[in-house]
This record gives sequence, C-alpha cells and structure tokens, in this order.
Amino acid sequence: MNPASRVKEITALLEKYNYEYYVLDNPSVSDAEYDALLNELIRLETTYPELKSPLSPTQRVGGQVVSSFKKVPHKRLMLSLANAFNEANLRDFDRKVREALHLEKVTYMAEMKIDGLAMSLDYVDGHLNYGATRGDGNVGEDVTSNIITIHSIPTQISVNKPFEVRGEVYMPKKSLNELNKEREKTGEPLLANARNAAAGSIRQLDSRIAAMRKLDAFWYYFVNASEFGFTKHREALDYIQSIGFKTNPERRLCYGIEDILRYVEEYTKKRADLAYDIDGIVLKVDDLTVYDRLGYTAKTPKWAIAYKFPPEEVPTLLEDIIFTVGRTGKITPNAVLSPVRVAGSIVQRATLHNEDFIMEKGLKIGDIVLLRKAGDVIPEVVRVLTDKRTGIEKPFVMIDNCPVCGQPLTKVDAMHFCLNPDCEARHIEGLIHFVSKDAMDIDGLGEKVIEIFFNEKFIRSVADIYRLMNFRQDIMEVEGFSDKSVDSIIDAVEKSKGNSLERLLFGLGIKEVGEKMAKTLAKYFGSIDALAACETDKLLAIPDVGPVVANSIHSYFRKPENIALIEDLKTLGLNTLYLGPKEVAGKTYFSGKTVVLTGVLEHYGRKEAEELLENLGAKVSGSVSKMTNIVIYGSDAGSKLTKAQTLGVQTMDEDEFLSHVQKTAE
Repeated sequence: MNPASRVKEITALLEKYNYEYYVLDNPSVSDAEYDALLNELIRLETTYPELKSPLSPTQRVGGQVVSSFKKVPHKRLMLSLANAFNEANLRDFDRKVREALHLEKVTYMAEMKIDGLAMSLDYVDGHLNYGATRGDGNVGEDVTSNIITIHSIPTQISVNKPFEVRGEVYMPKKSLNELNKEREKTGEPLLANARNAAAGSIRQLDSRIAAMRKLDAFWYYFVNASEFGFTKHREALDYIQSIGFKTNPERRLCYGIEDILRYVEEYTKKRADLAYDIDGIVLKVDDLTVYDRLGYTAKTPKWAIAYKFPPEEVPTLLEDIIFTVGRTGKITPNAVLSPVRVAGSIVQRATLHNEDFIMEKGLKIGDIVLLRKAGDVIPEVVRVLTDKRTGIEKPFVMIDNCPVCGQPLTKVDAMHFCLNPDCEARHIEGLIHFVSKDAMDIDGLGEKVIEIFFNEKFIRSVADIYRLMNFRQDIMEVEGFSDKSVDSIIDAVEKSKGNSLERLLFGLGIKEVGEKMAKTLAKYFGSIDALAACETDKLLAIPDVGPVVANSIHSYFRKPENIALIEDLKTLGLNTLYLGPKEVAGKTYFSGKTVVLTGVLEHYGRKEAEELLENLGAKVSGSVSKMTNIVIYGSDAGSKLTKAQTLGVQTMDEDEFLSHVQKTAE
C-alpha cells in the first residue's frame, strides 16, 4: 500500500477508535493497538510531510502555536437564550408559546445547560472546516487548532453536504480537579470553576495547553436540520449523534409545562452527581417547523429559554477560624471548612471579613454552616444551621496579637491591623500583590513560590524580584525547580519591566491606591517622577481624589525608603511611564457621564469595556444611584438593571453601546 493510502486508512481507523472511546465509552481496541497505529502515522507524516493534514489525529496532542485568532463571520446568527429564574417565568414562557401556536399543550425537549463555552463546528466535504466561538453572535474567533485537541470531536464525518452543529465545550469536574492539583503544586492560583477554565483553555494561543486541559464537548443544535428533512429537534439530535457527535444523554421530551417542572426539580437534585457542571436547564420547542412562526427578539429566539438554577447552598462543618495578615497589616479571619463541592469546585476556605461579621452571623467553631459562591465565584458563609448544634461548639474569640510577628493589634473601625512594618507576613503579601495578574503580572511567581523565595532569602523586597538572575543556580537546588521553570520565571520577570506605569503604581501597594486609581494617576501625570513631585493641592484637583487619598499618595512619595526603591527599580530597567491608550479627543456621547455596567457583555470583557468608557470620557461606577446617567446591560443582567428602570435612569443594551462607540470611531 502506498504511503498516501496508508495515511488515509490509519486516519479513518483512529477517528473510529476515538469515537468509540470518547463518545460511546466502548473501545474496540486496546490502548497499545491505538498507540501503535498513532506512532505509525507519526512516522509516515515525518517521512512524508506533504501528507500531514492540520486535522490529522497526530494534532490532537496539540503543538500548533498561533499569534492570534482570526475572525470568522457566522453563516447564521449565533443567538443567546432568554433566562427564566423560577416557576412563574417558565409558566409564562409556556403560555406565550401556546398562545402563539394556538395549542393547549406543547412538546419540548429539555436538556442540560452545560456550564462551558458556546461553540460552532462547520464541516465541508466531510471534513471539519473550522471551529468558532460565539463572539458577538455575528462574528466569532477561529479556534480550530484548540478544538481538534478534544478527542470526542470528529474531524471527518460521513456527510459531504455543508453542515454545522453548535454546542458547548466544557471541562469535566475530574479534569478541573486534576488541573487544580497541579496548579497548587506550582503555587499558581486555583481555577475557580469549570466554565472559566474551559473558556480560558480554548483561548490559549498554544494548542498544547488546550490539549493538556482534557476538555470535552456536547452538541445540542443541528443548524442545517431542515435542509436534511428533519421536522423535530429530537430527530436532529439523534441524527448528529449517529454520525459521530457527542450529545447529552440526560435530554428528555417533556409534554407540557407540568412535565417540564418535574424535570427541573429532578435535575436540581441530580446536578451535583453529574460528571460536569450545569447551571440550569434549556427548554426548546421540539417542532422545528414552528420556529419562524414563534420568531425572535433582537438577541434571543422565542422558541427556547434557559432556566437558571438559584445559587447552590451546601452545608459543611466550620472546623476552625484562622487569621491571615495582608500587605497593609489588615488581619482577616478565615473559615477552615470540611472540603465540599460548591458550584463546580472544592471549597475549603472562605473569608469571614472581620470580627463584627462573625458576631453578626453568630458563628462558633464546630458549627454546621451553609456555604455558597457569591456570583458563582467567591465562597461565602451564608448562615449557621443552629438546629444542628450539639453543645460542643466553641465560641469565637478575636486575637489580640499578630499571628506572625506577635505584636499587639490595633483596631480601626471594624478592622484589626498589625502595624509592625517589619512583620514578615506583610512583606510576603506585598510581594504576592506586586507580582499578581492585575499588578505586574509575572507568570510563575505564585503565592507558594514567593513564600519559598522569601524564606530562602532570594527575594526580600520588590527590587529583589529583578535580581533573581543572580540566584539562578541557588534556585535550581531547591526541590521542584528545573532549568526550564527557572528560565520561564526569569523571562517573565524581564518581560514585566516593560509594563505601563499604572501596573507599577498598583503593584507598589500605596495605601488607598487601587487598580482604578492607579490608572487615573498614570494617565494624569504620565510618569512616576511627575507624580512623586506633585503636592497635595494638585492631587486634590484630580477627579475622584479626595483628602484621604491625596494625603496617602503625598506621604508615600515623601518617605526616603520609597524614593530609594523607585530609583532602584529605574536602575534595574523598569519602565516608569504611562503607555496605555489616551482619552479620545473632543466630546463623546459618554463624556462626563456616570456609567454602570451590568450583566455579561459578549463583545467586550468587563475590564476592556470599563477602559473603553473611561477613554471616552465616562466615569464608570459599580453601583446604580440617582447620580447614574447610563446603565449598559448584557445578558443575565439583574438587580442593577431593575433599579435603573425603577429610578428612571437611561439604559442601553450592548448593541446600542457598540453603535455609540462606532460613531466615535468614525
């Protein structure tokens, strides 16, 4: 057999075996047989590189690195779904559908709402043409190099007609747990949930990273169903499953609203036992022929809706309360909890904020407490289950001395502080803050690595971070560090020298200067020298800078040790100028207006949208009040949008926001 024919034969076999293993969970060959074929294909592609396809099974392990993802216009608009939050919302949806169709009862397909990243797969002549993210619904990003690392996704199918399916790429719970164990070992921050982990993995420019994340996907919509003669959604799903796509086995036909409510109740209880995270249930009218009659809003179809689960509250044991020391010396009590899965990840710690918070909740060590994640991200203790008390619980007692240096604590309002400037915990926290993502963003220097380097005396101050090269050989002798990992850290340190001024200002940890204030100061002054030389009255002339902030900044730049540090950083090669975008010249629609963002924006990330608004002359606020001028909302907008409507504040959706941005650009 000639090489081209053999490559084609092996490719077809490996795709078949992938389908059996990853979709059917019923392999017909051993791992050794599979590996032997894969190795033969690698040898053939090495010998005859012209026979290697970008969709080859050998590319499923990753290896392609792209500089950016190209934009892909969707052939049909990729809509999002309207949300339902309770039984009343579901009944209202069903009523509207029945009235529009003049039916007493409607058949729906109920499916899991997978907590992942929406994706479209396009096939031409039986081969995967591209995989694209939703983007803004009109245009997505081509992430094919990462998509083909997911073994359950077929790269070739037995259908030559143009073909598109849509679904959700997700990270299984097992994959997230394994990934977080590895990140914990290297001192990297743990990933909060599977949704963010999946989205972050798919947007990696290096496909090897996506391959290592062990993602999977379910496909829930056959875009071309009517062209293939299907009139029912259920038939379309069965068909795409039969030709190689992984569909969700938990789907079920529901005959009317009462069936739907029973299904929702069933899976509200079952969700924790699934191998993947779901955040709700999707309901679709099963009859495809009525979709056009039911119609669409600007962004959502009227024949489908997504029921969102309420925040999950899980009971667990409050084993202990421990204390941490922040970079400013603030003492924070933290709950030590029996490990429990909440909203997609294992939780063992939760902040208890301060002494007053603990007293208001009535917490005792040994209590059974209810835990949830605020915004599905931050663990928080909701309340005590007092009926579970046995009498052996211990009252909470606030400490009087720093848990690290032993110095007496000072209480300021509701907070306790260690004011010892030489407290090692404060130094370590300050270093962790300096290298964090929102500050200097130095990859590889996670919390655990900083602690190790501090204890080994490689880093004792911010400036020492930029002298790590001098300790390269010493670091190599520390367990867990290799040539590659040390070089990676040093490269990241060197790269951070070119950061814009606002990152440095935020990283320095100047009291009262948060991320937003750092950007304001960097834009206004342009250089750290100009900021350091300014007097309090000039600081007070800057919008949002009050007396407390002005005095703190002025005081920081009058201390000799801080001036010496800045000079040291300059000598070490750090940039101290503002390099970010300037404000748009002239008046814009948003100039001088207070704007609040709420919900999920599809075209912009939250920080990107805030920065854009600031550059257009707006003041971005986090809360809605009578002083708010505009509320811009995306999907899943909640109480802020409701409050704006109650107060009569102007609201605009993302499309209107984009139109104003485009007019400014013109």
